[in-house]
Amino acid sequence: MPVARPETSDARVIAHVDMDCFYVQVEQRKQPELRGLPTAVVQYNEWQGGALIAVSYEARSCGVKRSMRGEEAKAACPEIQLVQVPVARGKADLNTYRSAGSEVVSILAQSGKCERASIDEVYLDLTDAAESMLADAPPESLESIDEEALKSHILGMSREDGDDFKESVRDWICRKDADRRDKLLGCGIIIVAELRKQVLKETEFSCSAGIAHNKMLAKLASGMNKPAQQTVVPYAAVQELLSSLPIKKMKQLGGKLGTSLQTDLGIDTVGDLLQFSETKLQEHYGINTGTWLWNIARGISGEEVQGRLLPKSHGSGKTFPGPRALRSLSNVQHWLNQLSEELYERLSSDLEQNKRIASTLTLHASAFRSKDSDSHKKFPSKSCPLRYGVAKIQEDAFNLFQAALREYMGPFGPKPQGNKKETWRITGLSVSASKIVDIPSGTSSIMRYFQSQTTIPSCSASGFPQEHVAVTPSASESCSEQKSAETLPAMPEEDITVTYTSPDLDNSYRDIDIVLEKFPCQDASCQSNEAKEFPTQSGTQTKTIGRKINNSKEKNRGMPSIVDIFKNYNASPQAKEETQEDSTVSLTSNRGNLSSSTNHSSEVNQEVEDRRDTEWGYKVGEIDQSVFDELPYEIQRELRSFLRPNKRPNSGKSKSGDGSASSSIAHYFQPLKR
Repeated sequence: MPVARPETSDARVIAHVDMDCFYVQVEQRKQPELRGLPTAVVQYNEWQGGALIAVSYEARSCGVKRSMRGEEAKAACPEIQLVQVPVARGKADLNTYRSAGSEVVSILAQSGKCERASIDEVYLDLTDAAESMLADAPPESLESIDEEALKSHILGMSREDGDDFKESVRDWICRKDADRRDKLLGCGIIIVAELRKQVLKETEFSCSAGIAHNKMLAKLASGMNKPAQQTVVPYAAVQELLSSLPIKKMKQLGGKLGTSLQTDLGIDTVGDLLQFSETKLQEHYGINTGTWLWNIARGISGEEVQGRLLPKSHGSGKTFPGPRALRSLSNVQHWLNQLSEELYERLSSDLEQNKRIASTLTLHASAFRSKDSDSHKKFPSKSCPLRYGVAKIQEDAFNLFQAALREYMGPFGPKPQGNKKETWRITGLSVSASKIVDIPSGTSSIMRYFQSQTTIPSCSASGFPQEHVAVTPSASESCSEQKSAETLPAMPEEDITVTYTSPDLDNSYRDIDIVLEKFPCQDASCQSNEAKEFPTQSGTQTKTIGRKINNSKEKNRGMPSIVDIFKNYNASPQAKEETQEDSTVSLTSNRGNLSSSTNHSSEVNQEVEDRRDTEWGYKVGEIDQSVFDELPYEIQRELRSFLRPNKRPNSGKSKSGDGSASSSIAHYFQPLKR
């Protein structure tokens, strides 16, 4: 973890802005009659009135808590107003709240570096703005200070009994003898107060804020005085704040690490960490974590505001508690499909609005097993490259789940427990897209950027373009790209016309070009299934072979893989030059007409055989014979005849300009993956 020492971190001005009971505020803006009334937003599930996900401060004063359900809330506060969260695809739809949060971010981002941490919280680095204010209009020179700034809570501020609170705050902000750190914080107080007023005016949302020298302290301070207030942590008050702060309240210490500190070292508050040296902490928790613990006990954090207005990832999830736990693959697949649809909508919106793409798909789940003797075992998370398109995300997510389930249940699947088989239950599912990056600058359009990637037809029925891109093929089971099968749909009887150029007989094929065409064509002559020969201007010939595909296996997998190899092959300039200079038999291709000549040798000497093996890099016998089986019979026969040693003519050495050997047929075949 990055670590900063006081001399590098305590001169910054960082603010953490936290919206006050944000979901309730969004609903109250839609229904103004709810303002001032005890209100709560509940989940769509109506069991016992639904689970509370947001509670207004008016309802909290009546004893209503987020852990309650709607019926409990009404018992504690009969006048409470319960508003159901928007629902889509059988789960809560938070898009309304995300959009409202974006309104707030657009206002806050005008004053400095802004990092959106969640739907309703934002970090601001106001150092530059505070330094500019300190240079141009320091607080001590101001004739008046806004009332909102004078309401600030300044930790450690000394006050005499009977002193006016606002006057004490004014005196602290306007001190002439204050050090530079406190003067910068004084400027930050004024700036943040103005920002909060602007947010309230333009969005009708109130917010609270913490102002300090780093993100960690600002985050802690923002929740100390709510709603609609701000709290300041001067450097001199850091130990006062941390000395009594429960260890579990500190960010990143709410889980196993915090529990370990309590049980192993007897630490209950952050201040208790001060009794341990940095070396001692490193001995217990490693060098990095030990140093980090030593620093946070002193209020030191080197974590910087990232300057990010957009989320780092997108996700969609749902829980299935108690009796609603999922028990079958079909139910899991149904909900994964729903979650994947929502995820794809957000990815499409991000792509359209922000020109960003994600590259990793991750599946998370929580589960338990019946009669589980290994109850602590967690359901593993799985990831694979993300393929754009609803159907692709759905397919990949389900494949990831099945792979994780096999790992969770063990190598031999469910184990028998007495007369019953061990079963599993899924209590939570989520899919997320991460590693989101901007589309490279200079790209004239999104579709042109996509055309430079591997194109896969989309299965989405949305308004998005019909062809989307898998930036990288999926790595999960059955997630591999099926380009051939998808781009060439199977038909009851489909004709394939293969136009090819006969090879130069000097040691190897000079050039092979396969052109795929679909029937029916306009010319009735090309409907024939018989091989035909057509004269060309140079007197050479092009053979066209029509072939019916009736084999279901071949239809399902699309065109043979050899076709893709030939179709994507670009002959090098060297090969083209050799073909023109030393051609034994040259036929016309779609690249242009090449002159033909006939010059056959009666025997093949050993030198040619040795040179052939050297040029190819492997022997003819090492070529997988199944590759030839995918070709039309006529091409198979001709290829095999040229590959027989006693059939190969000796045309002498290559006549290429640099004396290098001619291109060989091996260059058309990629080495087999074993």
